[in-house]
This record gives sequence, structure tokens and C-alpha cells, in this order.
Amino acid sequence: MNSFAFWSPTKVVFGADTAGQTGSEVKFFGGTNVLILYGGGSVVKSGLLDTVTKSLEDEGINYHCVGGVQPNPLLQFALKVIEDYKDKDINFVLAVGGGSSIDTAKAVAVGLAGNDVPLWDYHCRKALPTAALPVGVVLTIAAAGSETSDSAVLTNTEDGTKRGFNTPFNRPKFAIMDPILTYTLPSYQLACGIVDMLMHSLDRYFAPDTDNEVTDELSEGLMRAVIKYGRMAMENPQDYKARSEIMWAGSLTHNGITGLGQALDFSVHQFGSPLSARYDTAHGASLAATWPAWARYVYRNNIARFAQYARKVWGITESDDEAAALAGIAATEEYFRSIGMPVTITDAVGDRVKDDIDILSDICSYNNTRTIGSFKVLGYDDIKAIYQAAL
Repeated sequence: MNSFAFWSPTKVVFGADTAGQTGSEVKFFGGTNVLILYGGGSVVKSGLLDTVTKSLEDEGINYHCVGGVQPNPLLQFALKVIEDYKDKDINFVLAVGGGSSIDTAKAVAVGLAGNDVPLWDYHCRKALPTAALPVGVVLTIAAAGSETSDSAVLTNTEDGTKRGFNTPFNRPKFAIMDPILTYTLPSYQLACGIVDMLMHSLDRYFAPDTDNEVTDELSEGLMRAVIKYGRMAMENPQDYKARSEIMWAGSLTHNGITGLGQALDFSVHQFGSPLSARYDTAHGASLAATWPAWARYVYRNNIARFAQYARKVWGITESDDEAAALAGIAATEEYFRSIGMPVTITDAVGDRVKDDIDILSDICSYNNTRTIGSFKVLGYDDIKAIYQAAL
């Protein structure tokens, strides 16, 4: 087992009908004047927002509500919220929703903490935050794992890029996770979430330093569970067992535990981000559309690793490593297809993407100023070749 540091301080309150505990959790972590961020009207129509605000009122906690967070959340929205509330003495930020609301809340929490640095500088790796307001989460979508992660991703409409930044300050203080809240999620969003969970493990699993058996077993087990219960949830949206298993798996796949002792790759996330930024492609769909092409481009870098994945996760019995590796890639691709996800970028975006390969490659490589990945380090020519193969 290689050396690592692991810190995951988020308190998880898991189970049915737990949203009513929000106020007591906010109070426990010192919140007295709370900014609530959420997306569309679903949290209002379902009564969830009322449940959350009543729990705050019961604890004597003041609050302000801001809706309108959209999928692929925007830097510009976060900046407006920061400007509107910078003088309101907010001391706690609460996200009610999925990854978009949570990532926006994290960014706003950094912006309201008085860091004298433009928010986008953190996303561009020009600076690191020195403080953030505490963040809490009431999770409604099992997908991004942002409820326990240290990352926050936003899209900048001015330059058309989507970037994230990681800091311990981004770790939420608590996450309330009620699987019942995910029952009404459209099947397409559920499928996107399933892909996102798998990719958070895959982008850690395919690393250059993989002598970490316990980490492998955790990752492989989580992936098997997501595949099994993801399919069950697609077939029966109100299957509590399935919903609860994938909700917990979503958190575990992105709190860092599935990559301990090895480098992160996350090149597929880098391929997907330009698709989301340029075409507003759903995050999970952008990952499903690019992973098969990436996998077939890089698998020869460590055929045995791909063969292990095929056998341990998909039950492939092929004895030849290369044949097993290719069978595992095919099984993953077919699973994505079976839950309604695109497996090419043409499927995801349409034929217009064929004329944009150079643009996507420029965005992904920061105009040929960086490489991506660790399993196989990819430069501009590699990036362009994988986008071409993903058409």
C-alpha cells in the first residue's frame, strides 16, 4: 500500500425523512444567518424547501433563499450572489439540491469569506482560498458526490470554459441524504448520475501507481454496486433499496477513498468539460460519450490493469489479458448505452461537433499549454485524436 493522506470530515445524516434535521445540524455547526441556494422549482413544489426552512425557524435561525442555480452551474451566477449578500452578515451557506447547487454554494462560501482574490483565480490555479464559510447540504440527486468532496466546478460564460478547484475549505460540514428525495428524478438525470459515480472511481482506478489492494477492492466493489443498483433504479424509480445504495455509493466514489495511495487521472472529466461548457451537455453524458474512446486509446499503457477491471467489475472470464481488457471496455460502453447514455460525442451533441474538434482540443489543452491525465499523459495531439475517435 502506497503512502497517502486522507481527510473526510463531512457528517452524513442518512435515511428517510431526515430533511427535518437540517436546522439542528446548521445550529450544531454554528450557523445563525443562513444563505440557502437551490436550483429550479422542484424543491419548492415538492415541499422540501418548506421542510428545510421550517427546521431552521424551529431552531431560531435566520435565512435567505436564492433559487435559479442551473445545471453546469455558472461563475456569473455565483458572483452575483456574492455581490448581493456580501454585506448581509451570512455565516453559513446551505445547498438544497444536487452537485450544481452544492458547487455553487462552495464557491459562494469562499467568496463571502473575505478572500481578497477574484473567485475565478481559484479555478485557474492562480491562488488558493485561505478561508470559507461553512457549507451544509440537503442532497436531492445521487450523482456528483460533491456533498463529501473537496471540489467545486463552475462554467465561465465569458471564455466558455468549465473548471474546478480543490481545497479542504470546500468540504461540507454535513450532508443530509434521504434516498426518497431522489424518487422523482427524471430517468435521464438518474442515468447521468450513475455514469458520474462510475467515472469518479474509474478516473482514480486507472492510475500509474496501482499497488494498493484495499483501495482496489473498495473501488471495484463500489463500481459493481453502482452498476447493479443503478440498473435496478432505472427499472423501478421508487426502489428504496436501489436508491439508497447508489446514493451512498455516490458519496464514497468522490470523497477520495477510492483513490488512496495512487495518482488521479481525471482526463475523461477534462474531455467532458469542454462539451458541457460549449454545448451545455449534461456532465454525466459528456463522460459516457468520451470514456470509450479514451479507454481504447490508452489501454495498452497497462493492459493488465484493464484486464483486472474487466474481470473484477464485469465478471469477464477471458484468460487472455488483452482480450479481457477490450471486453471490459465494451461491457462498460454497452452499460452506458443500456441506460440511455450517449457513447460518442456525436450521440451527445449532434453532427455539429464534427466541425469543432480543433476548438474542443484547444479548450481541453488550454490552447496547447498543458497535458492531462496520469495513466497515460496526453498532449494536444493525443487529445485531438481521442476527440476524433469519439465522434
